[in-house]
Amino acid sequence: MIPSWIIIGAVSFLVALGSFFITPRDVKWFAKLSRPQWLVFEPLIPFIWTVIFICGAASANIVWQKNPGSLITWLLMVSYLLVEIITVAYIPVMLRFRSLKVGEILGVFGLICAVVLGICILLISPVAALLLLPYLIWTPIGTYTTEELKELNPQDA
Repeated sequence: MIPSWIIIGAVSFLVALGSFFITPRDVKWFAKLSRPQWLVFEPLIPFIWTVIFICGAASANIVWQKNPGSLITWLLMVSYLLVEIITVAYIPVMLRFRSLKVGEILGVFGLICAVVLGICILLISPVAALLLLPYLIWTPIGTYTTEELKELNPQDA
């Protein structure tokens, strides 16, 4: 039998590949946007999200190990998957629609889903809930950054 951490990691990796649905034309639009002066950490964002996804996968694995295969555990796995899909969709969907507002909506929706997930898993495993903290801390930063981009680029809001 394949260990759960391999399956969860593989699913996370496959979902993360969804970010490759970005065309060069879409990237050009985003590259031309004005950015806030304080946005000096932009080159670190891929690394930050990699760490966040690893923490999310570790959290999911801990929850799975507590009660493997139960209906509640499967529903929680679907919730983890939903949060990751929303997160990965943020950039391609925002770029495809060329709308910062769409990105902001996805960011807020992902945050709400992650908060609900965190509350649901808190009693199952406080450690699994703590592993969601990087997501819960970073997502508001990303959403705020998108809001700032909207203010600096009202034509692209």
